[in-house]
Amino acid sequence: MDNYINLIKLSVGTETVEDLAVWQATKRAQAPDGLPRHVTRMWPKREGEILNGGSIFWVIKGVLTCRQRILRLDEYIGQDGIRRCAIVSDSELVRVQSALKRPFQGWRYLKPQDAPPDLPKGRASEEPLPVELNRALAEIGVL
Repeated sequence: MDNYINLIKLSVGTETVEDLAVWQATKRAQAPDGLPRHVTRMWPKREGEILNGGSIFWVIKGVLTCRQRILRLDEYIGQDGIRRCAIVSDSELVRVQSALKRPFQGWRYLKPQDAPPDLPKGRASEEPLPVELNRALAEIGVL
């Protein structure tokens, strides 16, 4: 049994993995050390499991497309004085086998056995299956 847990999050406002990389390269999306971070209101209760090898999996336009290894959770206090959690990740975006995901708010836990596998390095630039085909395969349980 795995002793880590992943997070899954919608990447709102991005169209592609490349868009996510461009956003994460901006100062606004970075921790003080230059690593990408995503600030969220809720602090994960399963912090120890996340930091034991978990990744954040990104859903872009309804399709789970990539992941980043989570390095740490930083406290972030906004201008409004509210304590938030900054999920700081490795800068490498690892493409994964695409999977359709319905919209949801915030983030969710994703068990390792439910996470899609990484694509081989050589396939990182391949086009994903068309959404209609991917959806049809998912509906019949192939993906």
